[in-house]
Amino acid sequence: MRSRQQISQITEARLRELAENVFAYIQPDGGWFVNNCGVIVDPNSGDCLVVDSASTEDRTRNLIRTIRESTGHTASVLVNTHHHGDHTHGNYLFDDAVHIAHRLCREELRFFALPAPGSFSDTVDWGDIRACLPTVTFGESLTVHIGELACHLEHVGTAAHTTNDVVVWVPERSVLFAGDLLFNGGTPFVVHGSIEGSLAALRALRRYEAAIIVPGHGPVADASLIDFVESYLLFVQDLAADCFARGLAPLEAARQAELGEFERLLDSERLVGNLYRAYAEIEGRPRGCRLDDGRILADMVAFNGGRPLTCWA
Repeated sequence: MRSRQQISQITEARLRELAENVFAYIQPDGGWFVNNCGVIVDPNSGDCLVVDSASTEDRTRNLIRTIRESTGHTASVLVNTHHHGDHTHGNYLFDDAVHIAHRLCREELRFFALPAPGSFSDTVDWGDIRACLPTVTFGESLTVHIGELACHLEHVGTAAHTTNDVVVWVPERSVLFAGDLLFNGGTPFVVHGSIEGSLAALRALRRYEAAIIVPGHGPVADASLIDFVESYLLFVQDLAADCFARGLAPLEAARQAELGEFERLLDSERLVGNLYRAYAEIEGRPRGCRLDDGRILADMVAFNGGRPLTCWA
C-alpha cells in the first residue's frame, strides 16, 4: 500500500512553463526513482515531445493526464535521456508516440528488471510495468522539430551517468534538459558510467550556455548547478585516491568520509556506488564497464544501517 506521503507527492507533481511552449514536469522529492520529465508542444500542429517517462504506472499515468489537461496535447514523440527505470519504466504507456533514444539505451533496456525485493522501501507499487524498447535510435545527435522549435538530442560522447546519456537542447528557448547528468538536491550517481566521463560531460554542458536547466531530479536550476555537481565529483575522486591508497574498501571509505557541504544531499548512500566506480577508474578499467550491481547495492543498504533505501515512488 502506498503511504500518504507517496500519494501526496504524485498528485503534487505539476507542469511548469519554462518558456513559451516548453515545460518541466517536476516530481518531489527527487530521490530514488522520482525523476523529472519535459514537455515541448506546438499548439498549431498538435505535436508534443515528452522527455522521459516515470518509474511507476501511477506516476506515468499522472504525467500523461497532466500533459493532456494542461496543454490539450498527447505525446507524439517520447525521448529517453538514458535507460534507468525511473526514466523508462512508463515507456509502454506512450504507445502512440515515436520512441527515440540512444542506441546503447536500447541495448541496456534489453536487460530490463525491477529492483531486487528488499533493496528499496517495500511500499513502492510499480504497477503493470513492462519493458519497452525505443523504435528509433541514434549515435551522436538527432534533431526533432516540434513546430518551429528545433529540439537537439545529443549524446555526451562518453560514459557519464550511464553509457547512453542524451541531453535535449532547445536553443530558441535556451532550455536544456540534462537528464541525470545533473541532480539538484540529491547525491549524483555515476556507478553505471564514469567519474572522469561525468566531469567531461559537465564541461560540455557549460558550452550550451543555457539560461534554464532541468536536471534529472530536483528543482529547475541555472548553470551554477553544473559547478556544484562538479565539486561533488571532484570530492569523490579525491576521497577515492586517498582511501584506495590506504587499502580501504568503498564501504569503509564511505563510512569514514566527511561529507561537509554534501551532507545535506538526499540519498548519501550513493557515495558507496560512486566510490566503486572511482576505484575501477583508478585500476584502469574502462569507462562504463559493468560492475557488480548486487554487491554495490548490498553495500549501499549496509551504509544505510541495513535498512532498505528510502524511495517514495
